[in-house]
Parts: sequence; C-alpha cells; structure tokens
Amino acid sequence: MNERPSALTDSIPAPTPAALNPTSRRTFLERLALGTAATVALAGCQPGAPAVTENGAAGTGRKKLRAAFSNAGLQSTWCALGKTTADLWGGLLDVEVVWFDGEFDPEKQRNKIDNIVGDPWDFCAFQAVQIDSLAAPVKELKKRNIPVISMDTLLVPMDKMRETGVWLEVTPDQVFMGETSSRYLMKAIGGKGKVIHIGGLSAHSGAQGREAGFNKVLKEFPDVKVVGGGVRWCDWKKQKARDTFETLLAQEKEPIAGAFFHSDDMALACLPALKGTIHEKMAVTAVDGQKDGLLSIREGGLTATTVNPVCLIHQMALVIGQFIVRNQEKVEDLPTEIITPGPLVAKDTNNLDAMLYLANPLHCLV
Repeated sequence: MNERPSALTDSIPAPTPAALNPTSRRTFLERLALGTAATVALAGCQPGAPAVTENGAAGTGRKKLRAAFSNAGLQSTWCALGKTTADLWGGLLDVEVVWFDGEFDPEKQRNKIDNIVGDPWDFCAFQAVQIDSLAAPVKELKKRNIPVISMDTLLVPMDKMRETGVWLEVTPDQVFMGETSSRYLMKAIGGKGKVIHIGGLSAHSGAQGREAGFNKVLKEFPDVKVVGGGVRWCDWKKQKARDTFETLLAQEKEPIAGAFFHSDDMALACLPALKGTIHEKMAVTAVDGQKDGLLSIREGGLTATTVNPVCLIHQMALVIGQFIVRNQEKVEDLPTEIITPGPLVAKDTNNLDAMLYLANPLHCLV
C-alpha cells in the first residue's frame, strides 16, 4: 500500500459564478463560516433557532437536500460520532441525512444500500465495511447521476473509483496513523521487548493501512518481537479483542513491553486485563483519538493515540456533497482523494485539551 501525505493535499473546487446568485452565495458562506453567530447558535442547538422548512432554512431560500449516509457500524464509538457529525452539520447546511447502519457486516450493509438505490437522493456518502462490497449499488446510483463520496476507507480500488461511480474519497492517511502511533510505542518501550499487535478487519482498507504503518516501523527495531508472530485480526470487536489479548498475555511468562491497537475502542476494552498481572506496566497505543481514548491518556491508561478525524471526515463528505449539488459541479473537476490530517496525541504532545474540545459532540470538528 502506498503511503500518503499526512496533510490536506487537495482543495475543494471554487463555486462557479453561475451556481448561486450573490445574495444566496453570501448567505450560504456566512452560515458555513464557523465564526458567525448564526452557526454558533445552531451548533449549540440552542432553542429558538429558525426552523428548517421543506424548502430550506428560514430566510435562506435554499432547497433542502437529501443524502444517504452509511458507515461501518454504530456499535463503534468512532462510527457513532460520525453519525452525530453528519446529523449536526446536515442541520446547519439544510441537508436531511438518512442513516443506514453497516452493523460491521458487509452483507447487511450491502442489502440496506441495495434497497435504497432507487430512492430520491441528492448525494450519498458511504464508508464500506469491506472494500468492493458496495460496488454494485454504487454503479446503480451512477446510472441515476447521483454523486457518491467514499469516507475513511475505499469503496473500490482507487483505479476503479470513477468508473464505479465514486466521485472522490475523503480519508485520513491510514499508513501515517499506524506509523506514528507505533513509533511512539517503540519510543515508550525503549526500542526493545515483545509487543502485541491487535488489528481491525483484515478486508478493511483502513486496517490494512494501519498494519502497513506498524510493519514499516517494526523493521527499524530488530530488538522488538511481535507476540504470536504478527497481527491478530479482531474485526473491530471489543470482546474479540479482549479474548485475544488475554490469550496472548497468558502465554508469556515475562512482561510484555507494549501493544498497538487499530482502534481506541479495542484498546480500552483490553486495558483492564492488565491489572494485577506481570504486564501491568505495558505501554499501549492506538488509533482514533476521540473522547474516551483522549481521557484515558489524561488518566494514565493509554500511552498515546493518533487522531482518525471522524468528525472532519463526515463533515467534509457532507459539505462537499452539497457543494457538488448546489454548484452543479462535474466529477472531472473534483480531486479523487482528499486527505484529512490527524495528529499524534500523548501527555507530552501539548494538544490533548485542543483535541478534546474539537472532538466534543457539540462541535464535531475533528
């Protein structure tokens, strides 16, 4: 898997002059700007805000759009916050978001999307449980000229996106996240000892990227050995991760130095298993960087995490989708990929409080 840059490398195309009249354009941009009083009031869900009608928010004259969203599974803290983000920003931007839970089951997610391809949508945004699992319904949406945006993970391989009907992908740098979190782990354990590697879903392109990042770092530390010989795939399931983790702990008679997890949820589920064992001082790093993981760092649980900016990914997919529709933008004018930034967070990185604020569900910004 190729590495990607760790910062935003593409920009959203500017609206064409004919797309909006001057008054509606100015009103739209004023509502979109985070600093405006109107947006702050809406973001805070304050009572008394203007009601959104069928034709748009009061006073804007904008048609309300309708979008289908789906991510891997709302059982995940990360995915649940993504839904909160889409709902919040849909309200701000006059987009009705209709949600289809992937339930961490590619067949269930596929069936749900198959059943709605004929419904009236202005655009769609999907995070596939498994690469290629949604290719067929996306092709049907393409026939109806409905833009589809991929979130976080690939819906189909990059070279097949446009022919399938995927307009662009909004994604973090998966390899970077795995690499930075793993590198901090190696620093924490002094570059030697045994470590555990708990992975997400093997067919998930994001998990594959995180594995690649870990393996890249591992090559630099010949004195570090992975317990069990390599990654243990746990399908993002907390109980499966806990059972696997406890089995690996039990087979080692000397303290294990560290562990890297593909998600905060799985890592946090496993931390209690260390209590009272010879592995109690294990350094544990992960990926996601949302509220529970960040608080665990503050309290001395997780050693570090790298932010997978769930809010930014879902927010940007929604913002770009409505721009495509409102500005009548063409697929060939869009980048195929937009990379969202995600920093490492630990006690010594001086960004813990900032990340907690940005990830707060009242704001949904990272």
